[in-house]
Amino acid sequence: MKTILVTGGAGFIGSHLCHRLVAQGHDVVCLDNLFTGSKKNIEDLIGKSNFEFIRQDVIQTIDFKVDEIYNLACPASPPHYQYDPIATMKTSVLGAINVLELAKKYDAKVLQASTSEVYGDPLVHPQPESYWGNVNPCGIRSCYDEGKRAAETLFFDYHRRYTVRIKVIRIFNTYGPNMNPEDGRVVSNFIMQALRDEPITIYGEGQQTRSFCYVDDLVDGMMKMMGSEDTFIGPVNLGNPDEFTMLELAEKVKKLTQSQSVLLKKDLPADDPQKRRPDITKAKERLEWFPKIKLEAGLQKSIEYFAKLI
Repeated sequence: MKTILVTGGAGFIGSHLCHRLVAQGHDVVCLDNLFTGSKKNIEDLIGKSNFEFIRQDVIQTIDFKVDEIYNLACPASPPHYQYDPIATMKTSVLGAINVLELAKKYDAKVLQASTSEVYGDPLVHPQPESYWGNVNPCGIRSCYDEGKRAAETLFFDYHRRYTVRIKVIRIFNTYGPNMNPEDGRVVSNFIMQALRDEPITIYGEGQQTRSFCYVDDLVDGMMKMMGSEDTFIGPVNLGNPDEFTMLELAEKVKKLTQSQSVLLKKDLPADDPQKRRPDITKAKERLEWFPKIKLEAGLQKSIEYFAKLI
């Protein structure tokens, strides 16, 4: 069994990862400043002999021996990362440096949770890992997009300079239980509005597309990447290649919730990507990974979770 640090471990994806690792018997250290994470996501783990929670910001120095690090610390929804864009950039850049220094000191393997946002508003569709992206460096989303791009740069430079054992994944839209119901992401927004019979907010004409991966599938991919041979460092896309428009997603949510909500169109936010779909050829070939949970099944699980909150 290993000692594994999960930064951002009280967040949506991090909490699912912590539960999986604890169940496998690893000693898990969850580090989170609780800006967007919640202790409720991990409350059933607190008190277990192989789980420890540390309330700390990843931009502060970390120094204890670990075997593996999953770096998930960063607000991921636009309202949260735009709330304090400078803090978001610090989290991505200084946080990456801190986990890389820790990995270098103790010869730990470290995985960076990057994002499909490194592709920006893509001119190539679907997006393969070889695509460099189309990103605005000065826009309201840049603190997150460019912060994650800079973190990838740091990971590869630490690997080349210090032979740090790195893994880089690019996460596409992910959803499921433990999402913050007010985080402003499209799945949680649509479900909460539908459950309350409130108007479902559609930006623009609703023809922009996204690909939605259920969180259990994503965690499978993350762990497969961490367990892969050291020579395979990525980046590798992890996401569901099934593509849906926002209108299609809204209709599916309305049907599953039996909601009376109407659709309310608003102006499209600045720099909002028009298309998003991963090319997961590399994940299939190198990790033998592909998502198994279809959108309707994952939405049903998510709706049941959010309904309990209401």
